[in-house]
Amino acid sequence: MLQRFVIRPLAAMDAAVVGMAARASGEGFVFMQTLLDQWEDGSNRFDQPGEVYFGLRSGDRLIAAGGLNRDPYSADPATGRVRHVYVLPEDRRSGAGRELLGAIVSAARGSFSTLRLRTRTPEGAIFYESLGFERCDDPAATHVLKL
Repeated sequence: MLQRFVIRPLAAMDAAVVGMAARASGEGFVFMQTLLDQWEDGSNRFDQPGEVYFGLRSGDRLIAAGGLNRDPYSADPATGRVRHVYVLPEDRRSGAGRELLGAIVSAARGSFSTLRLRTRTPEGAIFYESLGFERCDDPAATHVLKL
């Protein structure tokens, strides 16, 4: 059986990620540019214990990316944060986002007991809730998942 998606940790922000950030910005999602800026200045390279930033490819195309950090808004070191998740518009509803979040949650299990995230769209909320995240009333997060 052919593997539909390939997920690997990203060690650098290459031209494919830069292109993805431009597409995200065009949709009004500035978090991908924040990812590039923080990677460039060294303030967040997803290189601390338990952290990872994944790229998901279909063939030779990068179609989704997202990562896991220790939650900078929490004092609890066992709280992780899902960060900078983006799926190209034409690849949404293909299973790519679900596959990517599965890899992020799986990676979190060894280092974190809780995952938090913030989404600003109703579609994002529905997506994360379909994966078991629950809404929370927190100024720093919209959703939480107990691992």
